[in-house]
Amino acid sequence: MIRAANEEDVVLVHEIERAAGAAFREIGMAPIADDETPPARILHKYQRAGRMWVATNAVGRVVAYLLADIIDGNAHIEQVSVHPHFGRRGFGRALIEAVAAWARQKGMSALTLTTFTHVPWNAPYYERLGFSVIPGADLGPGLRDIRGREATVGLDAWPRVAMCRPVKSIVAVGFQG
Repeated sequence: MIRAANEEDVVLVHEIERAAGAAFREIGMAPIADDETPPARILHKYQRAGRMWVATNAVGRVVAYLLADIIDGNAHIEQVSVHPHFGRRGFGRALIEAVAAWARQKGMSALTLTTFTHVPWNAPYYERLGFSVIPGADLGPGLRDIRGREATVGLDAWPRVAMCRPVKSIVAVGFQG
């Protein structure tokens, strides 16, 4: 089930983020695996603004989350993470479709995100969900700013891109939760 996050969910996000980040160590990206989780004050800000969603499994356990911003007039996926014990069951996809529905309801035309190009659960995954790479020259000012901040903190040590998908695109959601 996908639902808006509540105050109690904020604590669970740290566990999900640490567990999901560990996979980066296995592919030679230890600094990403060791990155700090978002501070609780930031997560509470998203939660109170109605821009944080969680996915729960069949017994109601929170197993994934998504944070969204509004960048260049579009819904921007700031972070989406799935606990690895619950990966490949449609939770990430369902969260993305929930934010797409939210964006459609708010009159936005697209979803955007930034991601690593060669990490299998990053750009290749998002391409399967209908996202495409935004050429650098076509980035809006907000996405240019995000990409600049990412470069400043060293994320460009690995190739990264910004991606976009129209919100009218609906991808079938299936759960094996």
